[in-house]
Amino acid sequence: MRETGIIRGLDNMGRVVIPKEIRKFLDMTEGEDQFEILMQDDCIVLKKHNPTCVLCGGADDLIEHDGKLVCKTCIEALNKKTQE
Repeated sequence: MRETGIIRGLDNMGRVVIPKEIRKFLDMTEGEDQFEILMQDDCIVLKKHNPTCVLCGGADDLIEHDGKLVCKTCIEALNKKTQE
């Protein structure tokens, strides 16, 4: 894990500001990108969320349906199966 040497505190609502340098390094856009919060041993890990297809795990040509992401390749494969 990369250490940055940046120390931040919690505000009165339990929030932490991710430093601009880190957001820029991860190419994160405010209001657009999301991150996952994980626990590893005694550490809290924030990981940039990279959306993937729920069926194959691919990250290209994603379409949202009922809150789930499915890629066009899987949609085409499903359409093919239903036509058989």
